[in-house]
Amino acid sequence: MAGLFAASGASADEFSGADTAWVLTSTALVLFMTIPGLSLFYAGLVRVKNVLSVMMQCFALTCLMSVVWFVVGYTIAFGSEGVEQGPYIGDFGNIFFSAITIDSMSGTIPTTLFAVFQMTFAIITPALIVGAFAERMRFSAMLIFSTIWLVFVYSPVCHWVWGGGWLGAMGLQDFAGGTVVHITAAVAALVAALMMGPRKGFGTVAMPPHNLAMTVAGAGMLWVGWFGFNAGSALGANNTAAMAMLVTHLSAACGALAWMTMEWVRHGKPSVLGIVTGMVAGLGTITPASGSVGPAAAIVIGLSAGVVCYFATNFMRNALKIDDSLDVFPVHGVGGMLGTLLIGVFASEQLGLFSGNGFSDGISSMGGQLWVQATGVAATFIYTGVMTFIILKLVDAMVGLRIDEDEENQGLDLVLHDERGYNL
Repeated sequence: MAGLFAASGASADEFSGADTAWVLTSTALVLFMTIPGLSLFYAGLVRVKNVLSVMMQCFALTCLMSVVWFVVGYTIAFGSEGVEQGPYIGDFGNIFFSAITIDSMSGTIPTTLFAVFQMTFAIITPALIVGAFAERMRFSAMLIFSTIWLVFVYSPVCHWVWGGGWLGAMGLQDFAGGTVVHITAAVAALVAALMMGPRKGFGTVAMPPHNLAMTVAGAGMLWVGWFGFNAGSALGANNTAAMAMLVTHLSAACGALAWMTMEWVRHGKPSVLGIVTGMVAGLGTITPASGSVGPAAAIVIGLSAGVVCYFATNFMRNALKIDDSLDVFPVHGVGGMLGTLLIGVFASEQLGLFSGNGFSDGISSMGGQLWVQATGVAATFIYTGVMTFIILKLVDAMVGLRIDEDEENQGLDLVLHDERGYNL
């Protein structure tokens, strides 16, 4: 989406019904990724005593982040029409969408549609972080943390990359959220996992997913919804959207096959959990590159994602002993960084794999673009890490981050919501 927002002052006579219909559809698809997609995916992975808590967190975040985005998130990220934007945050002329009318246009689609499409990204990004502190964070702490985090982390980084900020001006290519969504969510997840510590019994007590069928259903919804995430980021029914959909699908398929193969070779049997996790790794890794590369590159990116994220997951869990409960950092973070960096390789004219459907006619200098991509990754990583640490410290002082040991034994469903996921 980089560079596409400068057209927010387009006149109403440029309205396109086809583009509007596609972005309307994409908006629904991206929301579908969070509820029910991510909700079911995460809920199946936790233990039975915490299944409702994860669903509740995803559902509540969908509601709360929508309001926060409307009130202040959008204006920090994108500012208002006709105002020159600063390098770090947008102007505050669009608080409560105050500068948006029914006739406002962003390129060929209504600005109201652009704003709600972006809202769905602002919803799923904090929801991804839930996977890191699943089964042990207080519900009140999660709500407060996510609100502050959206305002002070997600929205500024979104502005840096897509809203006319300094990374976009440098030439960073991130079509649908490698830095903005996946790296920010994953780094926040890593910091949260480190600060909160592991779940009771982590590493000594088996904590298998309680319902893999639920996880597979959620994974399928994520795969379908991701077409809105990536292809919808073209903001139109055009060649870029079509190519983005193709490369998204190929990368997901190859990521799943690669992860499955790694498990098969190393452990003798392929697992259902492995193939769906590989699919998510393939999707997350192609996300930043989906508007810049062609199908040959997508195959390589997907296969790389399956292998690299597989090893990252095992290393983090077994060697580092970090309890990122649902593997947010090794899948989304490692994948997001890998995909963002690989744009500098596979979108290069020197390599000849550029699809011709992206931002330009290809990147002439592979080394130069790799430096820009690496700068974007590093800046996003450092800023998100520092700010997340500060926010979590603040929330811990306010309400406490973690439930106590007895409550953890009982499970969040009963302790925090006075309900059970199953009454058998």
